[in-house]
Amino acid sequence: MNLDKLMSKHLTRYFDPSKTIPEETLQQLLRFLRSTPSSVNVQPNHFYVLATREGKERLANNLGERFQDNGEKILNASHTIILTTRADLPDSHLEAVFAKERADGRFPDPSKQELWESMTRDFLNLRSYGYKDLNHWMEKQTYMAVGLTMMAAAELGVEATPLEGFDPASVDKAFKIRETGHSTTVLLALGYPDPARVYTSPISRFDADQLFTFI
Repeated sequence: MNLDKLMSKHLTRYFDPSKTIPEETLQQLLRFLRSTPSSVNVQPNHFYVLATREGKERLANNLGERFQDNGEKILNASHTIILTTRADLPDSHLEAVFAKERADGRFPDPSKQELWESMTRDFLNLRSYGYKDLNHWMEKQTYMAVGLTMMAAAELGVEATPLEGFDPASVDKAFKIRETGHSTTVLLALGYPDPARVYTSPISRFDADQLFTFI
């Protein structure tokens, strides 16, 4: 990965609608997204991959009145992913996580799996009843997936731009997302930049001495 190149680039605001991500590249990126970590392996997400014109138009038309400027990005992108997060954490979901871990042999020693499950339940009870931030905490896992996937996209030569400019209620309704027990958290537009509309100005960030404290 060329970190120097990453550190000097702007996020893509204008995509080239004539270019499509090759299927092999897309599937590699989706495999990576599927593999991204989450705290206690909670896996609170479902991802809607919009590859068709109809899917992208449905999203662009349901961003909400204040966010219409993001419609062009979505329509011109090769693909857009709607990243959703569970609204709550029913025991059925947690049991499904544990069942998959057992089937995959995550902990070959059954006693360690049992201890892991007990510790996980205790931690999630703390989030629910102690900190009372379960949904917000799960959304943090979604943003971790977004950040890692942006880095993976760059490695594959694909531009990835996160979008928060949308009305979650409108998007949820358009794709019947809340019926699944989830809600839209963030969008990720994927594709290739329009060469005629690429930012060439330097990025602007605070100097290192304003950002880092060494102890």
